[in-house]
Amino acid sequence: MAGVLYTIAIILGIIIIYVLVNTLRLKKAVTNLTQDQFIQGYRKAQLIDVREVKEFEAGHILGARNIPSTQLRQRYKEIRPDLPVYLYCQNSGRSARAALFLKKKGYDHVYQLQGGFKTWTGKVKTKA
Repeated sequence: MAGVLYTIAIILGIIIIYVLVNTLRLKKAVTNLTQDQFIQGYRKAQLIDVREVKEFEAGHILGARNIPSTQLRQRYKEIRPDLPVYLYCQNSGRSARAALFLKKKGYDHVYQLQGGFKTWTGKVKTKA
């Protein structure tokens, strides 16, 4: 019985360490911006919505381009590395992972909307 508990404790410890390391890697890859900070800079940057097409069509930030996170590995070269990249998704999870991927590919100025699209109160475009 003690051996089983010991094994479970080791597995839980590994999972906790994995989550902490991933969280730290994601925080290093992207700079979180408040909505006000995001608004100040996104017109001079590449604004990328990494949500899926249906989410994008239901409503997106005015001027955003849709490159779903599921297609980013094939389409990242559509994003210029010499310009700032402003990312957002619904909550911030997908955009943080997209930022980590772009950092690995040499993109240095990657930002994300803190809280994601669900917190956005600015201008929105929807497909009629």
